Amino acid sequence: QAQVVESGGGLVQAGGSLRLSCAASGRTFSMYAMGWFRQAPGKEREFVATISKSGGTTKYSESAKGRFTISRDNAKNTLYLQMDSLKPEDTAVYYCAAGRTPALVITTREGDYGYWGQGTQVTVSS
Repeated sequence: QAQVVESGGGLVQAGGSLRLSCAASGRTFSMYAMGWFRQAPGKEREFVATISKSGGTTKYSESAKGRFTISRDNAKNTLYLQMDSLKPEDTAVYYCAAGRTPALVITTREGDYGYWGQGTQVTVSS
């Protein structure tokens, strides 16, 4: 059974940094695109970043572009999200997700992800 587990969330002041990690297990990690999503209180879950199987292709939301960096280490079955210059509006639960099929290169659509973690809370204080 495939599983992804996020870690690394916490409380940080505006302008600070956090690195989220996502440990994957249960299937060949390197065969699937991966993504990060987030859900703020009272809002729908939204796309943050996605990365291809090899890590060579990435895509970001407009709010994440230039501040966040998605990466992966296929030897360690781990996905990362480096978040810099954090803002209070980045406060949310952050979710790691694994693509449904190996055919996907990268995707921003929630429905294309078949495995989700429980999420990790990120709180940015002003």
